[in-house]
Amino acid sequence: MAIKTNYQSVNVEIEGEVGWISLNRPKSLNALQSDLMLELVQSLKELNRDPAIKIVVLRGEGRAFCSGGDIKTMLSMDGEDNFQKIMDVISELSMTLYTMDKITICSIHGAAAGLGLSIALASDMVVAEEGSKIAMNFIGIGLVPDGGGHFFLKERLGEKKAMQLIWSGEVMNGQEAYAIGLIDRVVAENKGLDEVKKLVHNFQSSPINAMLETKSILRLGQSRELKKFLEAELEAQWRMRQTEDHQEGIKAFVEKRKPNFKGK
Repeated sequence: MAIKTNYQSVNVEIEGEVGWISLNRPKSLNALQSDLMLELVQSLKELNRDPAIKIVVLRGEGRAFCSGGDIKTMLSMDGEDNFQKIMDVISELSMTLYTMDKITICSIHGAAAGLGLSIALASDMVVAEEGSKIAMNFIGIGLVPDGGGHFFLKERLGEKKAMQLIWSGEVMNGQEAYAIGLIDRVVAENKGLDEVKKLVHNFQSSPINAMLETKSILRLGQSRELKKFLEAELEAQWRMRQTEDHQEGIKAFVEKRKPNFKGK
């Protein structure tokens, strides 16, 4: 197994035709900040350029897959230029993962929340352990999903269910997420990696080139739609960040209390 060592916030390992990428900020539950997202984009593009690699697996080190956007990064997004730069990275990350000409698998354990869930859903297949905490919980801080969250939820659940899930910000375990069709496989605790390895083996024993052709055909036009969703999310995020409700949501999050929203 070849190990890529030129990254700080992600671990990349190559095993034959499989690339394994691990988010590597375990102390923050792999919260997404600029350095991690930039390295993740770079590593995904690097693997995508390698014709020998057919499958890419995305997972998280430590106790969780990804707890969402890093709160410190969010607090620093006060200027429009800074906000635009970070949102551009988020959009590039989602678009890069979604359009890869590889089979992509995401393995969820622990939290997969907010932007972390958007990234997970950009993968072709999502495997989650039954005790996972899965949530599109932007509503709790008065924001809308980013990273293509609207697009991916709509694709998997349909428009009405996607809207209701975003509005509620409900936290689901793996079984609940599987029951509504949000994820593709649910497994017992600590068995996520075993299930992913089984999937990888099954894919390697299949006519994988034909499978990738099918992926390419089904994605015709979808990448353009995703781009439109990402642009709409950027505009909506900026508007919502100016609201009193968002400021209250962030303050309540930091103070670990229930927010008092006023619809302003």
